[in-house]
Amino acid sequence: MSEAERRELARLLAEVDESATPAAPDPYRIDPSLRRERRLALLVAAICCVILAGWIVVLAATLPHRFDAHHWRAVWVNFDILLLAAFAATAWAIWRQRQVLILLLAITGTMLCCDAWFDVGTSLATGGIWISLLSAVFAELPLAFLAFAGARRLLRATVAAGILAGAGIAAGSRTQAGRTAATGPDVPDWAQVGNWGRSCAGQSLSSAPLAGTGLDEALPRSRAERQADRAGQARQSA
Repeated sequence: MSEAERRELARLLAEVDESATPAAPDPYRIDPSLRRERRLALLVAAICCVILAGWIVVLAATLPHRFDAHHWRAVWVNFDILLLAAFAATAWAIWRQRQVLILLLAITGTMLCCDAWFDVGTSLATGGIWISLLSAVFAELPLAFLAFAGARRLLRATVAAGILAGAGIAAGSRTQAGRTAATGPDVPDWAQVGNWGRSCAGQSLSSAPLAGTGLDEALPRSRAERQADRAGQARQSA
């Protein structure tokens, strides 16, 4: 099935689910422990925002315009070593088609953006500004964009696969409920439906295979494939 066909199937399953049965309960509203975790995470994020905003004001008022940094070579060499490790781990995840590739792409893209930012920022008013700008515009930022775009497409494929699998679990729970009890609201167990994503057969991200059709979801599609998808959608609507 193509990406458009899978998306259409997920939409149809969602419509059938909504019309036939009540919506699955939100686990963060039902389970007390998950509700506490959500509130704690929200509180920590809000406190971090307040502290960071105050720290930015302090830095803007106290930092000097010029500063001679120590261990300058070690800082940049170590950063590039970490960036090399991120690229190597990303290449391994691509080769093995592991779900951790989404996280590694996000990390690598973020490091490339930081590299471009500090390269350009620390070379302002110096003779190396043009080299920093060229490397940022033609190397670091395009690679970061490709990493973020690939992570986004793979995440969408994972969510679509989770919707389809969750719909299958919900259908199985409804069948089992119909066999055991003929009365009462037919609501699937949140521990089966809402917690499906975190269980994932007990696998870690480094061992779980990519959802959907794997790397095909992240690779750019050709013009012919896009035209074929549009033609398939037109036939389905007709």
